[in-house]
Amino acid sequence: MRKVVFGLGGIVLAAGMALAAPAFAYDGTVEKKTFEMPSYTTAGGETIKQVRVGWEAYGKLNEAKDNVILVTHFFSGTSHAAGKYKAEDKAPGYWDSIIGSGKPLDTDKYYVISSDTLVNLGAKDPNVVTTGPASVNPDTGKPYGMSFPVVTIRDFVNVQKALLDSLGVKSLHAVIGASMGSLQALEWGIAYPDMVKRVAAVIGGGEANAFLIGWLNIWAAPIKLDPNWNNGDYYGKTEPVKGLAEALKVVTLHANSWKFYDAQFGRKLAEEGKDPRAAMANQFAVEAFLDKAAAGRAATSDANHFLYLVKANQTFVAGNGGSLDEGIAKIKAPVLLIPSADDMVFPPEEAMRALKDKLAKAGKDVTYTEAITTNMGHLDGVVHIGKAGEEITKFMAK
Repeated sequence: MRKVVFGLGGIVLAAGMALAAPAFAYDGTVEKKTFEMPSYTTAGGETIKQVRVGWEAYGKLNEAKDNVILVTHFFSGTSHAAGKYKAEDKAPGYWDSIIGSGKPLDTDKYYVISSDTLVNLGAKDPNVVTTGPASVNPDTGKPYGMSFPVVTIRDFVNVQKALLDSLGVKSLHAVIGASMGSLQALEWGIAYPDMVKRVAAVIGGGEANAFLIGWLNIWAAPIKLDPNWNNGDYYGKTEPVKGLAEALKVVTLHANSWKFYDAQFGRKLAEEGKDPRAAMANQFAVEAFLDKAAAGRAATSDANHFLYLVKANQTFVAGNGGSLDEGIAKIKAPVLLIPSADDMVFPPEEAMRALKDKLAKAGKDVTYTEAITTNMGHLDGVVHIGKAGEEITKFMAK
């Protein structure tokens, strides 16, 4: 089975899906490492003690430490961008098709780093290291729950900056990311303009507009409606697994395209001979797929972390809450924008194209490519990122 977990939220694609298999590139196993900070002060002025995030890298850091490309991950993603932790792993990291020897993020030239964010969704995944609501507050000896400080995209970036500082990295050849990773890449270019030499933003936008804020509210709603959520106080008790699974089901549907679902499922039945008109329990195939995908993802996720990620994305305006124009004015690096044609999370016409126009109006060096034109919507930014490989290669050499 091939498994892809992606988007501002998550999706699992199981065996039988007609996907074009990317050319897996990164050779060798990957080591997951842990970065620790005694404390971190958020952009909102709150202190978080004993911060830990996981990270991994591909390629070799040069003597000058200036060949670093930082990959920033999406909402339901992790640091696992390429390669495998063990040879027997069923699938490599999500962007393995563009990371490796001779690939657009060429590990013969570049040292490619990726880290888990704060409040990472996969808090129960053994390969994820993150600090968030599920973590134990050292002051109380109990999980934070909803007492954990609100964190923003800028906070994700600042913790990554501290990680790079610990490695002695003072210059980034590029920052590149998809979806929520795209937001982080832009924030990097604004927060640390003298450090970042290139910004590549895939399937994102310059801010969360009202429509996306509303959608994110809908994503979160099933969790809050689950009585086991209990205002976030569920650690050591029955967890809101049903609400979390329903939330992930909404995201799974939203992160793809209607074209994909129609092509894959049409009006097929989940079980032969069980017509949905005959009994309420009978399902269409697409319903069964969404249920199974969401349940699988919920098993490694945490509901409060989901809610904190929703808040971080809702509050995003490139530049950490000021106006988008003010944020854009601070960018010094060339910017590459890569939308997906059928994206329903960040529709190109009101997200990427609008950002392109604002960057151009501000006199910034911006390249816009519509290389990804398949039918998987937002998800195309991972599954078919190789279609933009030539443009990424040129941009990295710019």
